[in-house]
Amino acid sequence: MIFEVKGEFRAGYRYQPFSIRVNAVNESMAVEKVKARIGSNHKCKRRFIKVEEVISSGE
Repeated sequence: MIFEVKGEFRAGYRYQPFSIRVNAVNESMAVEKVKARIGSNHKCKRRFIKVEEVISSGE
């Protein structure tokens, strides 16, 4: 299934909004993939990533 995960992460002294689409088995796996991707790309720790919404695309 495809999930769209929305939220924000800390970039410097402010929070940057994000919206990422990922392919995952369930919602919790989608959140884990997004946290891993943002942490890898932006060197942001998981505690600074706030997930606000997870929407299933249904595919």
